[in-house]
Amino acid sequence: MKIVVDTNVLVSALIKDGKPRDLLFEIIRRKHDLIMSKDILEEFSQTASDSKIRRYVDEQDMIRFLRDVGSVSKIVKIKSRFKVVKEDPDDDVILRTCYDSKAKYIVSGDKHLLKLNRFRRIKIVTVDEMLQILKRRD
Repeated sequence: MKIVVDTNVLVSALIKDGKPRDLLFEIIRRKHDLIMSKDILEEFSQTASDSKIRRYVDEQDMIRFLRDVGSVSKIVKIKSRFKVVKEDPDDDVILRTCYDSKAKYIVSGDKHLLKLNRFRRIKIVTVDEMLQILKRRD
């Protein structure tokens, strides 16, 4: 199964133990495809460099996390150019990554994406919902 994880989930997994981090471990443990794009990795790097995030992790932790996630991810090149999320056009990167990789799921905490629920063949779910989906596949 191909899964795209939104930047907000990645940042949550970086800064604390909990369900977002558990989800990343489950995706990797079950050998599903964690899908990223250069744009998602760049957004993550910028967000993780913010002083609000730096209160929780230092630069070495962020670099290690980025290296670890990057090493188990399949990096896709974004080719599509559609615009869907008018309230927050940056969210389109997540949709494009998922669409171009033919992934089945986007995992996000972003209200603009979650409000869509579905985009074409893609199901947009929360961390809790994705953990339940993975559990049902046991």
